[in-house]
Amino acid sequence: MITYIYWIFVLALAGGTLYLLGVKLKQWIPAAVVSGVILVVCASFYYFYLQQMFVKRWGGTMSLSVPEGMQHVAATWKDDNMWIENYDPKTNTCYFQEYSRGAMLEGKVVIKNCNPVRR
Repeated sequence: MITYIYWIFVLALAGGTLYLLGVKLKQWIPAAVVSGVILVVCASFYYFYLQQMFVKRWGGTMSLSVPEGMQHVAATWKDDNMWIENYDPKTNTCYFQEYSRGAMLEGKVVIKNCNPVRR
């Protein structure tokens, strides 16, 4: 829900800027430039900073997919970054991967001869 509130605010801010500068002051080129800058800055801020924080702290929504041929084992948080553990039964290897803000500086741990699902 917090994610929707954020994007409604961003669209209202960009639309309000477009309306005030474009319609009221008849300055369409500056209005389009400023509105575009607002959208790019707010989208970057969300992607690189707010997304995982919203999910962890305020109940936002985030989707991840398990890679083809792997089995999901566990997920945990370290600060504001999510760590996912997946198991590849073909190679008997576990992959513990970090999903950081903006997909930058993500860590990865490979555990060979791993068998998390004992039968």
